[in-house]
This record gives sequence, structure tokens and C-alpha cells, in this order.
Amino acid sequence: MSIAAATISVVTAVSATPYAAAARETSSASAAVVLDWYTEAWTSIAVIDGQLPWDAEVGVAITQGAVYDAVNGIVRSHQPYLAMPAARPRDSQDAAAATASFSVLATLLPRQRDRLQAKYDRTLSAIPAGRAKQGGIAAGKQAADTMLAARKGDGRDVVGPPFVGTQPGQWRPTPPSYTPSQGTAFGNIKPFLVPSAAKLRTAGPNALTSAAYAADFNEVKAYGGVTSTVRTQDQKEAAIFWHERPSVEYAMHHQIAQTRGLNAADAARMFAVAHLVGVDSLIGCFNDKYFWKTWRPVTAIHEAANDGNPATTADPDWKPLLGTPAHPDHPSGHSCVSAGYGKALEYFFHTDNITFSAYSKDSGTTRHFTSFSQKLDEVIGARIWGGIHTRTADVQGAKIGKDVATWSRDHYFRPL
Repeated sequence: MSIAAATISVVTAVSATPYAAAARETSSASAAVVLDWYTEAWTSIAVIDGQLPWDAEVGVAITQGAVYDAVNGIVRSHQPYLAMPAARPRDSQDAAAATASFSVLATLLPRQRDRLQAKYDRTLSAIPAGRAKQGGIAAGKQAADTMLAARKGDGRDVVGPPFVGTQPGQWRPTPPSYTPSQGTAFGNIKPFLVPSAAKLRTAGPNALTSAAYAADFNEVKAYGGVTSTVRTQDQKEAAIFWHERPSVEYAMHHQIAQTRGLNAADAARMFAVAHLVGVDSLIGCFNDKYFWKTWRPVTAIHEAANDGNPATTADPDWKPLLGTPAHPDHPSGHSCVSAGYGKALEYFFHTDNITFSAYSKDSGTTRHFTSFSQKLDEVIGARIWGGIHTRTADVQGAKIGKDVATWSRDHYFRPL
């Protein structure tokens, strides 16, 4: 924040010069390279390197933040995220975007450097040689270096101690694999946008003996079991569809940028806004998860005899439709990040009513949406229908994402 704020006065002064007019002439550059390297970031980090979804979001956010600063340094239409690289208005936005992406990804994923270098060389070979190309390369390298320096020592490489609860309501490993707790230190990573992850603290899970707890318990028990008789086929398909969350979310972002006809600068800004908000939503989520440390529905249903609530009944044979992730129930990470994405993009487009869709290989279905809020409502339901989250964990997780998006709107990416 401080770096971005420090550059505002300088950039505002520049925007009043002939630079701004020249930049406007080139701001309509095609988004093809930005889109291509956006796909590359997701593929390299999540698919090839196989990182867990929350870890992958950090790398994607670092990459897209650098791409935004690189391209925005040429068009100078909005506040930088970190700093405005030295660039000329006619420098190549394609060279800037590709260089920023390559420089970050090759640093984060050194074992993939040769493959990434080959792709980078192909991208550059399609850009005419000359001053504009070299200027774009320089802007991309500067933006990447600035981003990587800013994230050095941010805590993303810290592995926290495992947590295993013993008391009613506390998280413990879940069947069938009983995987140890994951992401215990993730909530302590330095946020990208908000001042403090702890300031995103939710109201917390319902007390075990409360009527609200029993309502959540009985809902997920009825709708989320593998043999549920009340869950509809569409709800089952939605649960399976959204279990593939990262890939379908990225596909939606890519599609939206294409169908809305965004140019390179706007696409770079859209991806940066979405993923910087998304990663802070997840950091806030995991900070909250390991503050409350609540048990998952499968544990709660198996051990309901010990929860002190007369409105819940134990079923030691109950199994969720989906495999339960190895971290606490409250709040839902998927709801946190999906709400963050959606609200950030609503602010970006100045409307909630955007049409998009995506295909999931897990469910074998394509799901269609007419608004970001419609998508979020389905995500919240899907985690219940899959048997892996309570409604309160979903709803309070969504609040974290929305709060991060609102903070971003009020403090970052403002037009110059």
C-alpha cells in the first residue's frame, strides 16, 4: 500500500502530459498475450507443479500483480499496485506482459525454467524487433523484480505445526485418509492488500448447544451424505462441479475477459484485481480457520453424541458425498475466495450481471451463470450438498471475501 500510495502524486502529474494521449492510442492492444500467459501461470503452478489450491493462488497473484504493473506502466491509466516501471507510451504491452509472467514464473518454479523459456522465446519472436519491444521487456522485468522483492520473506514458505483437536467441536483428521492438518501457517502470510488478516476475523462458528448449530448440522447431514435422498441431481452435479474449484474459476475469468472484449491493459488489471483479492481472502480464511479450529461435518455427525445438543443425532456410518479437505470447517475457503473474486469483478465491471460459464471434467457438465452473486449462492449450497461444510462456515467465509474486495476497491487500482 505504501509503495502504491507514494507513486500516486508522481503518476498523476505525468498523466497530464502528452504521454497520456500517446498511451491512449496504444491502450487498445489485444489481450491475447495477457490471456495466454494467464493460462500459463495457472497451468505451471497448479497443474504441472501440483500445488494445493491456496498455495497456487499465491503464485498466481504474484504473477498477475507483476503483469498488471508492467502493462499499466506503459498505458498509465490506473494506480500501480506496487510501482510504475519506467516505460514509454508506445512500448510493447505484449513484451511487457510476457516478460513479467516469465520472470516471475521462472523464479517461483525453477524446475520449469527451460519449458517456460521456450514459450517466452516463442512469444517474443512474434513481436517486431525494435525500441518498443525492448522497452516492453524492460518494463516487464522491472515490474517482476519489484514484485518478487516485495514478496521476499512474506511467510509463504513457512510450514506450520500440525493441529489435532481432542474436544467436541475441535478439528481432527477425517476419514478415509485421515490426512494431517494442512495450511496451518498459511493464514500468517503477509497479505497483499489488507493491513492484517486477523482484522478479517469472523463472528465464529455457532455454539455446539445452540439451535443454529443443530440447524446447520441437520442440513448438511440430510443433503451432504453420499446416500442422501433429499439432494437433487442438479445439486449433486453442482457439488461435484465446484469441487474442481480452481480450474473452473480460472476458466470463467479467462472467458469473461474474452467475451467482454477487454484490451491488454484492462485484462491485466482484471486478473490482478481478482487474484490479489482472492489470495487475501484465502489468507484471511486460513487465519480464521486456525483461530476457531472447528470440526468438519463428518466428524460432527459421527460424534454428535458428545456435542451436548439434544437436536443432533450421531450416525457413525455417515459419509459425505465429496472427500473432506484436511483443514477446519469454519470458514469455508471456497466461499472466501469465490466471494472475493465475484465482488472484485462486480466492482471492476460496475455490475453484478455478467454472463459466464465453465465446464468441469469431474462432473462432466457445463454450468451457466448470469451474475456473480448467482454463482456465489450456488457455491455456498454446493459445499453443503457435498457434505464438507456447514452453511454458517460458507456464509461467514463469503463475508471475508467481500470485505477484502471492498478494501481493494477503496484503496487500490483507482483510475488516474
